[in-house]
Amino acid sequence: MLIKVGIEHAHFETIHPFLDGNGRVGRLLITFLLVENGVLTRPLLYLSHFFKEHRQTYYDLLQAVRDEGAWEVWLKFFLRGVAEVAAEATDTARRIVAMREEHRALVTGNLGRATGRALTVLEGLYFRPIVNVNTVAQISSLSFARANALVGELERLGLLREMTGRRRNRVFSYEPYMSLFSEDSR
Repeated sequence: MLIKVGIEHAHFETIHPFLDGNGRVGRLLITFLLVENGVLTRPLLYLSHFFKEHRQTYYDLLQAVRDEGAWEVWLKFFLRGVAEVAAEATDTARRIVAMREEHRALVTGNLGRATGRALTVLEGLYFRPIVNVNTVAQISSLSFARANALVGELERLGLLREMTGRRRNRVFSYEPYMSLFSEDSR
């Protein structure tokens, strides 16, 4: 199935008539085809980073397919990309699981009576890592004032970081989680 998707991607990049957005659509097509064919259960494999990292090789190999029918070299490159991205995704998933357990222990060991609500917020941060106090209030079923105090505690523990620099309408990031997806952490 991976070989078929690699061929379909090369075909799409060759025949798709639009200049703007062609690459993004073609790379998304890879993920959608893998989900559609049951290779992935969720669209979690996105090859853009790999293709961008090896941009010139990517373009050269697609052109070689068009000009010379050099499918074998293209498919080896494509499969190498899938393997590398899958390995990175697996590593990131392992780091998320380890971090989750570490942060649960941090909250449990430091927040006393607020632990239950803080753990609820912590779980919510994996689905929505950028929040404001109103969002924390909704997630935790706390009043605004108590949610604000809880946000302060999560900030003190290093789990949340204020992003706006304002005193009102502040926005917070679950910074340790977000950093797992930055270029530097790969």
